[in-house]
Amino acid sequence: MARRRKRRRRIFPRVAGMVLFLGILAGAAAAAGHVVPDLFRTAKETVSLAVRQQVEFPELTVSAEEVAGDFYYQQLSEKEQTIYRELLQGVNGMEGVIRLHAGESDDAGKVYEYLLYDRPELFWCDGSSSMTIYEEYTEMSPGYTCTAEEKEARQAQIETETQSCLAGIDGGASDYEKIKYVYEYIVDTVDYDETVPDNQNIYSSMAKKRSVCAGYSRMAQYLLEKLGIPCIYVIGTITGQGAHAWNIVNCDGKYYQMDTTFGDPVFLSAESRENIPGSSINYDYLCCTDEVILTDHEPDDFVSYPACTSDDLDYYKLNGMYYENYDADALLEDMREGIYAGEETFVCKFTDSADYDAAHDEVTGSLLPQAAQALASYYGLSTVVYTYAEDDVHHKITVFWSYEEE
Repeated sequence: MARRRKRRRRIFPRVAGMVLFLGILAGAAAAAGHVVPDLFRTAKETVSLAVRQQVEFPELTVSAEEVAGDFYYQQLSEKEQTIYRELLQGVNGMEGVIRLHAGESDDAGKVYEYLLYDRPELFWCDGSSSMTIYEEYTEMSPGYTCTAEEKEARQAQIETETQSCLAGIDGGASDYEKIKYVYEYIVDTVDYDETVPDNQNIYSSMAKKRSVCAGYSRMAQYLLEKLGIPCIYVIGTITGQGAHAWNIVNCDGKYYQMDTTFGDPVFLSAESRENIPGSSINYDYLCCTDEVILTDHEPDDFVSYPACTSDDLDYYKLNGMYYENYDADALLEDMREGIYAGEETFVCKFTDSADYDAAHDEVTGSLLPQAAQALASYYGLSTVVYTYAEDDVHHKITVFWSYEEE
């Protein structure tokens, strides 16, 4: 999908005592999946000149306290925050026309864009809109993906899936355990599919179990916020691939990068064209640092995202898969222990490219055959089949063992 683009505003000559402008623009393109249509689309409507009259606005019932924690809301001016709340109230009621305190010098399209980034629960908004911009106010008509009746039915499906997911979390789970659970749940239950309808919202990922990165990331945001864990929807690009969306999570006061799409072997197999077992999960993008994510992700720069500098939740470090110093005997012993425990996957991740390069040839050429022999002997197999994936970007070798006789 195309990256965010600058908005254009067409202004007509001022006429004393008259309505002034032509309504334009739905907002910039939101990050979505790979090769999918823009979420935000432009619309135009001609406005006839008329005598200015006093307009009335509905009572604003969405309080500032209700949205105070929303990340993109916090990036807005005080006036834009009022527009944000007016938009939220309007789309919650699926209003056909929403009257906003946004005049000719304001950018209601940007505010609407920010609202949808903050609020994954607004699955019935397709991101498009048409706006009639007057001197002192704006009338916006959002596009919706379904009727009010369909919205209620879809909401029920989403809530059923939410309850099913969250029921699997232990009551005493830490915030990290909750984040890891949601990461694994999404990877295990959602398949990457660019053809599925509604792939820009949580209905595709939660009810249909198929989506693109927008659906993955919005589902993570939706579920984690249900658990009281702040989660930001991040938009940007993937090197050589185009627009992408992922998340930043807050765990115990620290921020971490997270990309559930890149954790999914279905997506990774499609991108790399390698046969990666469907039961495997890539944990490089679970609670990682900016340094890790920036190896292949580039966030857009229209806002300043929180810095993610701590690697204390690195999955491989927490689970004894991180090797700061290459020791062939110790690594082989770890492989054998995993085999005796029946583990289907073995991962060894190294500190940097120098350690990875030093270990690579011996691991693949000598240690893996020795470990395979141990597997054959322990389980009484005449032949052993295994595959391995090399990741020189993340300095990692992943081995997939088969425990069945070929």
